[in-house]
This record gives sequence, C-alpha cells and structure tokens, in this order.
Amino acid sequence: MKNILHENKEDMEIAVLVGADCGEYDAESSIAELEELAKSADASVAAAVIQKRERPNPATYVGEGKLLEIKEQCAQLEANVLIFDCELTPSQQRNIENITELKVVDRTELILDIFARRARSSEGKLQVELAQLNYRISRLGGQGKLLSRLGGGIGTRGPGESKLESDKRHIRRRIYALENELREVEKRRNFMRSRRKKNGITTCAIVGYTNAGKSTLLNALTGAGVLAQDKLFATLDPTARALMLPDGRKIMLVDTVGFISRLPHQLVEAFKSTLEEAVGADIIFNVCDASSPDCAAHVKVTTTLLNELGCENTPILTVMNKCDLVPDAFSIPTLGNTVFISAKEGKGFDKLLQKTAQLLPADTLTVRLLIPFADGAVISPLREHAAIHSEQFTEEGTLLEVSAPKSVLAHYDCYILHDT
Repeated sequence: MKNILHENKEDMEIAVLVGADCGEYDAESSIAELEELAKSADASVAAAVIQKRERPNPATYVGEGKLLEIKEQCAQLEANVLIFDCELTPSQQRNIENITELKVVDRTELILDIFARRARSSEGKLQVELAQLNYRISRLGGQGKLLSRLGGGIGTRGPGESKLESDKRHIRRRIYALENELREVEKRRNFMRSRRKKNGITTCAIVGYTNAGKSTLLNALTGAGVLAQDKLFATLDPTARALMLPDGRKIMLVDTVGFISRLPHQLVEAFKSTLEEAVGADIIFNVCDASSPDCAAHVKVTTTLLNELGCENTPILTVMNKCDLVPDAFSIPTLGNTVFISAKEGKGFDKLLQKTAQLLPADTLTVRLLIPFADGAVISPLREHAAIHSEQFTEEGTLLEVSAPKSVLAHYDCYILHDT
C-alpha cells in the first residue's frame, strides 16, 4: 500500500472590508489603506463596503440592515472574515459576529497581526506581545458560557474561579513581566544613546509613513542589507549604520518602525523605546512616498506623531522618495528642508547629503594630530568617530589630518598641532 502524503495548508482568508464615512477622515483613502494592510496579512480582499453615516452605530458600528446585506454579500463571495476600518468595542465586535456569523477583525487587531508576523528580534517580539495582550484583555468579557468553569467532578469542588477571571489574572501577570523586560530594554537603549552622545556620534533617525522606502534608503546609502519589501510594516526592528557626509563628518543612520494614520495606542506605548530613537536624534529624515496621492496627508501624520514624541525642536529634512515614479520630479527645485530622491535608483543623494550637512550643527573641526607611536592605541577610536583625510608616519609619530566633532577632539587636545 502506497504512503500518501498530505500537505497542510492554512485556509486562505477571504475578506470583505467595512468602513463608515462619518466625515472625520477620507474614508475612501482609509479603506484603500486597509486593503493594503489586509494584503500584508496575506488575506484576499473580495469587496469593500462604506456606509455614509452621521456617526457610528454604538451597537454594530454600521447599521444592522447594512450588516445583513454584508452577510448576504459574503455568502455570495465565499468570504469568511469581515475587517472593519476602526477599533471596535468588545460589544460591537460580539454583536457583529452574532448577526453575521462571521469572524470579525478590526483595524487594530489587523495591524497587531502584521506586527506579530514581522517581528524578528527578541525586543520586537516582546513589544508586539505586550500590545496584543493589552488589546485582548478588555475583550475577554461577555463571551458567553464557554468561558465559565463550573464545579463538577474531582478537583473542581470548592469556591473555584471562572475561566474568565483566571485568564485575566494570567494575562495581567504576563503584561507585568513584559513591562519589566521592556523597561530593561529601554534602560539599555538610553545607555546606548547616552554613549553615542558622550562619544560625539551624530545620529540621524529615518522615520516616515509605512512603505515610504525607509529601508531601501538605508540600504542604498550604507549597504545595510535590511529587508525591503513593497508591503506595509515590512520591517519593525531598528537598524543602525554609519554614513560619511561630504564635509567629512560621520553620522549614524537609525531606521525606525513606520507610522500609519490612527496608529493603535497599544503600539505607540509598546514601541515607545524604539520610537524614542527619533527623540534623541540630531536630525530626522521624514521619508515620504512622493508617488502616493495621499503624500501630503502622510507627511502630516508623521509630523504630528513626531511632535507628540517631543521632536519639534529637532531639525527635520523631508525626503520625497520614489520620485522615479513621478514625472519631472527631479526638475523641482529644493524647497526649504525638502529634497527629492529615488532610493531605488540612487538619484538625488548628493542633494540629500549636502542638505543634511547644512542642517547639522557646525561643531566639526579639521585639525592635524601628531600621535607618538607609544600612544598608537588612541588612533583606533578616531577611525570610528572621525574622518581621516591623511595619515603618514614620521620620526616623532603618526601625523594625521582629521575632521571630527569638538567633543571627540577634546580627548586629543594634547596631540593637536594647529587648527586648519
């Protein structure tokens, strides 16, 4: 008898998207973004429904009649999941599931699912788990008798406790443990940031709307080799790489998690230590997709989030990316703190680096150093934190011409011959 092998495959989720146009934001653009999010979660989008309303229905978000129409539509399309373009309350989610008899996912849960798929580092996984648990703990209540553990049989007698209470207790313990672990992570991040400052390392945080091309830009400038895909939230874990500016200064580029409109507050809290890379930066690249019809709105979302994080006093360079997809984009003159580039094709980098050098504080000096051979070990840090223009060996020691921040040169004061 032949052995028959069966391949296990997850059933494809076929989704219908649901939104309510109450005039608070552009519902059409938001539902289009929700479709991209659904695709990033490997769902197939069969249809999208938007109901115009004065305000969301407190019980079912959209009207009950509309829900019944959607239920019939799902049966015809063989759809098995409804994705709502909002954060549903627990009661709304339960009521919708009861009426439609379908799995119901809201915008927040969808984004959390994508983050869970994308997280690679131990820190990223901790952050995602914390966000998911904070989201789910409020949704444990009111799910019927299945969550009750009633007395019956050996080991179940006595006062007992409902499974709901037990689950909540377990989740609260796990949340407490995760918060403690992330506090330690935050301490390490703060220590690394303070060391960068102490060593005179200039940092540049790359921020922007998700899928604007931040990772592609980092790869193009530094050869970082970070995963870059045409998907929302393709990368979550921050990556830092060194970059030399035209004036000889070396800066540290730090990639960060992408922003999105109505970013769930659970994620903002969980990824606080990562987002704070922007707070401690000397300059920020706000990367935008110039080919997107919602480019201006995306810039506004990112700027608002940066201000909420406390970055209003940090120099911000708006980097219009994907200009290879926009006719005549490179003929547009540089406007204020804005440059036009194509990270994919490597165009516009000269202006990007020149503008970066202009916006950074001019605290760099070019000096000549004479370091005795006996003190040769002090040259190694210079190679990391300074631009070495020339190096030659003399009878007295190693003669170098370097450009470096004043904070770095302060450690080499006794070796300086003269400023140039």
